[in-house]
Amino acid sequence: MTTKKSLLTLLSMILMLSLFLVACGGNGTTTEKEETPATDDAKAGEEATGEPKQGGSIVLGSSGEPVIFNDYYNQDSASADVTDLVFAGLMRSNENLEMVPHIAVDQPEISEDGLVWTYKLRDDVKFHDGTQLTAHDVVFSFEIPVHPDYTGPRASTFDKLEKVEALDDYTVQFTLSEPDAQWAITAGYAILPKHLLEDVAIADLEDYREYNIDNPVGAGPFKFVSWTPGQNLVVEAFEEYFEGRPYLDKVTWRFAADANALVLLLETGDVDHIVAPASELVTIENYDHVNVSSTLALRYDYIGWNLQNPLFQDKKVRQALTHAIDRQEITETILEGRAEVAHAPVSPLSWAYNDNVPKFEFNPERAKELLAEAGWEPGADGILQKDGQKFSFTVLSNDGNTTRRDIGIIMQQYLGQVGIEVKAEQMEWGAFLDKINPPNYDFDAVVLAWGLALDPDPTAIWHSKEIENGLNNISFSNEEVDRISDLNRTILDQTERAKELAKVWEILAEEQPYTFLYYPQQHLAMNKNIKGFVHHPRVTFYRVNEWYLDNN
Repeated sequence: MTTKKSLLTLLSMILMLSLFLVACGGNGTTTEKEETPATDDAKAGEEATGEPKQGGSIVLGSSGEPVIFNDYYNQDSASADVTDLVFAGLMRSNENLEMVPHIAVDQPEISEDGLVWTYKLRDDVKFHDGTQLTAHDVVFSFEIPVHPDYTGPRASTFDKLEKVEALDDYTVQFTLSEPDAQWAITAGYAILPKHLLEDVAIADLEDYREYNIDNPVGAGPFKFVSWTPGQNLVVEAFEEYFEGRPYLDKVTWRFAADANALVLLLETGDVDHIVAPASELVTIENYDHVNVSSTLALRYDYIGWNLQNPLFQDKKVRQALTHAIDRQEITETILEGRAEVAHAPVSPLSWAYNDNVPKFEFNPERAKELLAEAGWEPGADGILQKDGQKFSFTVLSNDGNTTRRDIGIIMQQYLGQVGIEVKAEQMEWGAFLDKINPPNYDFDAVVLAWGLALDPDPTAIWHSKEIENGLNNISFSNEEVDRISDLNRTILDQTERAKELAKVWEILAEEQPYTFLYYPQQHLAMNKNIKGFVHHPRVTFYRVNEWYLDNN
């Protein structure tokens, strides 16, 4: 085996975005593309004087609660926020969206054909129970999503993994069935402790509460202490963390009903850090004890139409729905002008971004024409009807997210003007996810967001094979999208791959299975005493082990 440096360089360039996705439960905002990862306020640590200080604790405010603390099964950002602190992987993304070593000693050796990836591991990594982490734990972890009894949503991400072997205690080798442009990112999944989970059947692992909820054990910088649903979640510094003990002694998430409640808690000092809604930034920026950091987030927000519902199965209807919703007004009012209207499911941060796609601008008259072409005519009460059925549906969003709540309300007004009746409802986050995800798919329309990872593979969301047990919860199916999804990760030339992916974005923009709302800017508001913070466009709580308090 030889180290294929040119291939590694090429693959490093490919690591700039993915639809290997996590549904966002936090408060969403948006903006235009930026060249730097964050504003000057993002580098709060640079304001500190002297050396980082040991000790103290901080409280993070959140309106979304986690669901499961296992990287191979979670589908929401609230869960991922916790696992980012509790677990560690071979590799991780830095703030420039580059994959860098974590548990791995260095970048991997890659065979000439791109099929064999070999990683050397650090020999000083321990799980929180004191057990040494070895290559055998890596093998155990990566065999989970390729097991025939695996029940999680990540199977397509690992579908090119043919074999994983421990060459010795600190060397692991992955053999792929074909070259995979996404593999360098996939290698960043959390390493789980074999000694605690090897006796649990893979078919039962997703529901294994003792580990996944009650006592997750990882090798990250913080140890899980407790979770009291509806109140708080606590982690504490892991004394033997391989990169050095975190400066903070304890980190607590405090859960609140909604974003407005979080802003009040920030004002009173009861929480030290929140994802700030754009509508409250003017107020928050006047708090003397708070800094605000803003950066383009690696995500997009959308309205998803359940294509199992006959109301949404006609492409003309979906196009009409988008024409009827003034997305620019949403960005200017609900988001205080801090947003850019989206037209496709790929971020402007991505090398695969393509703006040359069909666009359905706000045009209520065109919406009415398309609806009429699809056979919908006004009834006696003004609501559109077809074959005796009224065009009436419910749009769901999650409790605590005031932005999504407001979008649901404003949808009622927009769509009412073209003869469509909309009811807006919100649900508790866990119940909401259970309702919209497999096997239930019990919804008409949903306001949500996808937090994008580091490779623009469309498979997880848009491939028809992901309908039954994956993330394609709107049941979208298109043969050409399936074909390109199957093909794209085998294309290692970034320019050629971008050309193929551009076809997918064009199809999805034309089909409008989502009304793509906007590309969000994330605003983080935090106590000025927090230092060492760097704003990552994808990871809200990035390298918290390097945060510290400066109370001078």
